[in-house]
Amino acid sequence: MAEKAILLVDMESFYASVEKADHPELKNHPVIVSGDPERRSGVVLAACPLAKKRGVKNAYRLWEAQQLCPEAVVVRPRMQRYLDVAMEITDILEEFTDMVEPYSIDEQFMDVTGSQRLFGMPSEIAQKVKAAIKDRTGVNARCGIGPNKVLAKIACDHFSKKNDTGIFQLNQNNIKQCMWPLPVGAMFGVGSRMERHLRRLGISTIGRLANYPLDILKKKWGINGQVLWETANGIDHSPVSVSSHEGQKAIGHAMTLPRDYQNFEKEIKVILLELSEEVCSRARTSGVMGYTVSTGCQGANNDSPAGFYRQTTLVNPTNHTMDVFHEAKKLFLKFWDGQPVRRITVNLSHLCSDKVRQISFFDDYELRREIGYTMDRIKQRYGPDAIIRAISLTEAGQAADRAKKIGGHYK
Repeated sequence: MAEKAILLVDMESFYASVEKADHPELKNHPVIVSGDPERRSGVVLAACPLAKKRGVKNAYRLWEAQQLCPEAVVVRPRMQRYLDVAMEITDILEEFTDMVEPYSIDEQFMDVTGSQRLFGMPSEIAQKVKAAIKDRTGVNARCGIGPNKVLAKIACDHFSKKNDTGIFQLNQNNIKQCMWPLPVGAMFGVGSRMERHLRRLGISTIGRLANYPLDILKKKWGINGQVLWETANGIDHSPVSVSSHEGQKAIGHAMTLPRDYQNFEKEIKVILLELSEEVCSRARTSGVMGYTVSTGCQGANNDSPAGFYRQTTLVNPTNHTMDVFHEAKKLFLKFWDGQPVRRITVNLSHLCSDKVRQISFFDDYELRREIGYTMDRIKQRYGPDAIIRAISLTEAGQAADRAKKIGGHYK
């Protein structure tokens, strides 16, 4: 029986690569994909290798990137095109195995354990996958190979991207030499806060974490301490799953505002209602309701970050826009410090099926429910801007503009 073999296929500078593939005249030019700076979305979403050599990195402000690489061609994102190419790449991967799990728009896991008789060793499969993607989409791919998802991911992120072949295999035979010397913050699952905690314990590398007493880690962080230790030792039991995105635990939306909002009645309330509408529409589409409503905001001052995130639990679950809006509004008024905000979030969690509901003589739930689902059907048929609340037509409203976008960027 073939040994377990997982590939993490990552698209190099995905958005920029798609733009270069679609526009051959840009082949020898540095390309930056960035949103509209006038709407505070002027952030680098992708930079091609030529731009990266000049120091440009993702998440840089566009003006910073242009200072580093003034000759760069700046392209506005086309999210629908990138989604189409991502789906095409999924189709390519499924020609090698039926076990394909999208991890993000530009990363996908493949379990090729059972494909080796047909397509060769994992490294050979990786070469064939890279060639097929390049031939049919024009996009360069890198492949990390491992006996599990964690090692495949680390192999791709820290070795394949720096390897001329774009392929690297990480397993129990070489993790001590290759993975353990990496800084602990480079390990999959370790964020900046956890990195600080680990460094306070004297754990500066993945190797030190792998050899740290497990009982101390479990005592300090419980099951998460066990997961950290296992990851550092190259242990991961999670399978590649084609249904990994089913059964979601929460539905949420966040909006970065085109300018600082400070007036609650004329500005912030409008956004809370629009976000509540989007969240509830998604919940209805998924056939779920939620017991917990959460909302929060991020302050407008980068030098002194401020904001809050709070939640409240309802007696009965809901996916009705006004129910969620009223709870979000109460939370916002209670915890907001009155300072300008740049980003607002609304979430619905503790989800359950929308088929079950506690009956009440004093609730017009069925009528409100039918209104919501009817609005959804109209939008699905005629477009997301077919019905817009009147308040969204005010200067603060963003619903009409967001209807033209995917993932916060124009289609």
